[in-house]
Amino acid sequence: MVTLQLEALGACYGKKLIVSDVSTTPLKAGEIVAVIGPNAAGKSTLFKRIAGLLKGPGEVSLTATTKSRKAIGYMPQDTSANAVLTVYESILLARKQGSAWSVEDTDLRFIDTVMQALNITPIAFRDLGALSGGQRQLVSIAQTLVREPDVMLMDEPTSALDLHRQIEVLSFMQAQARLKGMIVLIAIHDLNQALRFADTVLLIADGKMRACGHPLDVINPMMLRDVYGIDARIEKCSRQFDHVIVDGVAA
Repeated sequence: MVTLQLEALGACYGKKLIVSDVSTTPLKAGEIVAVIGPNAAGKSTLFKRIAGLLKGPGEVSLTATTKSRKAIGYMPQDTSANAVLTVYESILLARKQGSAWSVEDTDLRFIDTVMQALNITPIAFRDLGALSGGQRQLVSIAQTLVREPDVMLMDEPTSALDLHRQIEVLSFMQAQARLKGMIVLIAIHDLNQALRFADTVLLIADGKMRACGHPLDVINPMMLRDVYGIDARIEKCSRQFDHVIVDGVAA
């Protein structure tokens, strides 16, 4: 079973420590982990450190099952890509990265399944450079998913999507995490979506971890006032996972 644990993790740009002291209990297969915090809190930096793109103190402990593909898949905020490629070509290249270049029927079937689930089949043969920001985001999600990583790091994957598409994508990622036994870390600003879809919430502020635990233990009125500067209350609706923040006003 896949597990991921961060132990006193920090991240540096050059010699400057940007993020420090991030520790979690073991995160388990099938979990959605929402990484929240204000702008410039260090969420993107933390993802780059977990992905191995930055150095720093501490340890990323990963027990993985992936052998033929990269254990950690990273989707950055910047979804710019080679505009010469079509959508389908870019996803196929992502699928074959780090493996044999021969294309099997299983590769094509899996790509088709992911594209259909994300509703991007109609744009399969459009050039990447002709896509909207939201479409590029969906293609970037597909490129990460088809590599079948054990851990997916998704840096604000729904920021360019409308509400309907946000819920579709987050529901799909939740289902994929359960089905494939992945751990999915999603940096997200919408706290309602974090409450609705996450199993665990990791709060980063000022480059440090402020809390990590059950969504309702982390996202509470005291935290909202302290970190975000708003007064609000949290209500749990009758349906599971359907929490909402209401009456939020600037403190």
